[in-house]
Amino acid sequence: MTTFYRLNRDLAYPDSDGKPMAENTEQYRWIVIIKENLEIMFAAIADVFIAGDLLWYPVRSKIVSPCAPDVMVAFGRPKGRRGSYKQWQEENIPPQVVFEILSPSNNAEEMDRKLEFYDTYGVEEYYLYDPESFELQGWQRQNGHLARLWQMDNWVSPRLGIRFETGQGELIIYRPDGQRFLTSVELEQQAQQERQRAEQAELLLQQEAQRAEQEAQRAEKLAIYLRSIGVDPENLPNVNSQ
Repeated sequence: MTTFYRLNRDLAYPDSDGKPMAENTEQYRWIVIIKENLEIMFAAIADVFIAGDLLWYPVRSKIVSPCAPDVMVAFGRPKGRRGSYKQWQEENIPPQVVFEILSPSNNAEEMDRKLEFYDTYGVEEYYLYDPESFELQGWQRQNGHLARLWQMDNWVSPRLGIRFETGQGELIIYRPDGQRFLTSVELEQQAQQERQRAEQAELLLQQEAQRAEQEAQRAEKLAIYLRSIGVDPENLPNVNSQ
């Protein structure tokens, strides 16, 4: 994957716009939550590329400025390292799904420009979340243009299969298997709990095996004693059958 990145670098189109990835901890937290949970979801699928705050050049033109979605998902493109997403180097496949997390500096004019950019260059689903007001907005491509989705609570993304829950305050996102999107700390806590459960199950198995071994040893000692007094343990009556 490193070779792919180096061969496709184009210094005429810089990999950075000089802007920070996030302006505050809440915006950054949501970018990471969405990006990393999508990475987990599609980890086993080689041709789904996911990135956070990566410059997207839709056309090879100095006139069209690039855009850096907070999170982008491109189906049909391989995973791997990139300095930017230059669409002419990506079989002309645009990101199909993009997310934006609002920050205090974002104004209506800027967000309108982003919506127009995503509409113009082929995004199929666009989600905009405000972590301050807990408001989620969404658009889906219909009849060649992004159309506003007016009901976001329990909306399921056609491309990603994830479900958005907006009726309980802060946004909750669920994977197709019903697992909630978790922070890295929550994921580690979950993994630790699973490790502890596995260790407890292993300990129970060891205890059961130990008890079975002890029972076998007692039975062998009894059989040896019975033979020593002339009794065949195989011919003893079965108490349970009486």
